[in-house]
Amino acid sequence: MRRPQVLPDPTGALPDRVTIWEVGPRDGLQNEATVVPAAVKTAFIDRLVAAGHTIVEATSFVHPKWVPQLADAAEVLAGITRAEGVAFPVLVPNDRGMDRAIECGVTDIAVFASATEAFAQKNLNRGLESQFEMFEPVMARAQAEGMRVRGYLSMVFGDQWEGDVDPAQVVTVGRRLLDLGCHQLSLGDTIGVATAGHVRAVLRAFADAGVGMDRIAVHFHDTYGQALANTVVALEEGVTVVDASTGGLGGCPYAESATGNLATEDLVWMLDGLGVHTGVDLAALVDTSTWMAGHLGRPSPSRVVRALAG
Repeated sequence: MRRPQVLPDPTGALPDRVTIWEVGPRDGLQNEATVVPAAVKTAFIDRLVAAGHTIVEATSFVHPKWVPQLADAAEVLAGITRAEGVAFPVLVPNDRGMDRAIECGVTDIAVFASATEAFAQKNLNRGLESQFEMFEPVMARAQAEGMRVRGYLSMVFGDQWEGDVDPAQVVTVGRRLLDLGCHQLSLGDTIGVATAGHVRAVLRAFADAGVGMDRIAVHFHDTYGQALANTVVALEEGVTVVDASTGGLGGCPYAESATGNLATEDLVWMLDGLGVHTGVDLAALVDTSTWMAGHLGRPSPSRVVRALAG
C-alpha cells in the first residue's frame, strides 16, 4: 500500500505525537438510517483497537427515542474486547444515562454542551445557561465514581441558526465545563465552517483565559473541506488531541448542515507524512473502513480510503 513521503515540519511547531480520539462507533454511526447490528459495532470497535487506537468512543446512553441507532449501548459495551491501555468513553447526557453507565462499569464518560442558545434549545431542549443544571449532577456522580469526564462543546465556530459565534462566549461556556470537573474540552466545529485563522483566534482566547492546550481537543467537520487545514493550526497552537471518525462517517443529527467528521485515515495520512506519531496503522484503518462501508452499503467518503482501496 502506498505511504506518504515523510518530511517533518522544519519549523518545529508541530508536536511529536498526537492522540486520535476515535469517534466512529458513536458519532460516526449515530445518525445512520439503517440500524447496524450490535455484533457489527463490537467488531468495528475491536478492529479499531487492533489498528492501534487507544481511545475509542464506543456508544452513547442517549434515550433510544432520540438516537435509535445506539439503543444497544449496553450490549455493545458487553461485547467489546477489553485491552490494556485502551479507553472506551461513552456519551452520557443526563442522570438516567449516568445510571446506565454505572451499571455497565464505564470508567470514561463525555457530556455534550452547546456554545449557543439556539443549539442548546434544539439539541438539549434547554437554554445556554440552564444546560448546566443537567450536567451538574452527572459531573458530581462521575467524580464520586472516579470517572474521567470529557466535555464536548458544539457550535464553537458558527451556528446554523445564530450565525457567527463570539469566541468570548465560547470561552465562557468552555470554562464552565472545565470548572465543573471536565478533564478535557473538545471544541466542535459542528457545521464545518471554521477556517484556520478562526481556529487560531479561538485557541488563543482560551490560552489568554488561562486554559492550557493540554486540556483542549479539536473536533472538525469537513463540510467545506477545511478540517485538515484547521487541524494543522490547532497542532501549531499546542493541541495534541484530535477527534476523527474512521471512514469520515457521521455528523450531527440535530444540525442538517453538519456533514461528515474528519476522516481518521485522512488525518493519519497527513500526520504520517509530517512525521507525527499516532500509533495508528493506516493500512488497518483502510481495511476497516472498507469493511464497514460494505455493511453500510455505500463507499467510504474518506479521500484516502478511496485512493488506497480503489
